[in-house]
Amino acid sequence: MFNGVLKKMITEYDEKVNYFLDMGSDFILFKNLFQRNITIEFKGYSCLNCKSDQEIFRQGFCKKCFFDLPSTADWVIRPEMSKAHLGIEERDLDYEKQVQLQPHVLYLAYTSGVKVGVTRKSQVPTRWIDQGAIMAVEIVEVPNRYLAGISEVSLKENYKDKTNWREMLKCKSTDLDLEKEKLQCLKYLPDEVLNYVTNDSNTVKINYPVDNLPIKPKSLNIVKTQKYTGKITGIKGQYLIFEDDTVFNVRSNEGIVVKISID
Repeated sequence: MFNGVLKKMITEYDEKVNYFLDMGSDFILFKNLFQRNITIEFKGYSCLNCKSDQEIFRQGFCKKCFFDLPSTADWVIRPEMSKAHLGIEERDLDYEKQVQLQPHVLYLAYTSGVKVGVTRKSQVPTRWIDQGAIMAVEIVEVPNRYLAGISEVSLKENYKDKTNWREMLKCKSTDLDLEKEKLQCLKYLPDEVLNYVTNDSNTVKINYPVDNLPIKPKSLNIVKTQKYTGKITGIKGQYLIFEDDTVFNVRSNEGIVVKISID
């Protein structure tokens, strides 16, 4: 039995991705739990920042923390709004410099289809795994978040930047040549980043520990349901997949206090 506050699962890139869930006093290693029954019970809330038991607003934080923290500012979702390279503060310039003024990667990934995205270089391939991508390729590696952001904006006219989570969960493979797609997308890049195009065009392929992909995935709302028991058959992205096609997005439930029992 495990009691703790949900945070996104820790991942380890391997022949098949390994998943760990930090429950505070212990870790759940899912590698050993497939085909076993798991019970998840809702117990309350705990903001990932202030620890208050107020209802979670977004991203694991209460409403006050969400609108105060530098890690939830608009530039996080919209990297083209980054201003630390200009010395302009949004919420906390020291934090913004630390995060924004480091190498960032613009990439193409295949989740529910081809999508464009931005991540810190240090988050490769973690970011792709969290999105449930089955493959990804780097396009450019730039020295700050702003350049990656304006590059993403330029490609969004031709590529999606969102994932259809249901289609992602049902997707097993594709014949798409992502390296060829990268070459085709270069013509859309802004001039400022053309010198940063990566020479390495090798596609990173990602395999997930899934026995059976859900046919009609239905999302578990543990706050509304209060308690759920099901046989776990796989994990993809940040989703636990159960035998009855129920799926549970751990990341979207960050800040929720739960009790997890394993039969």
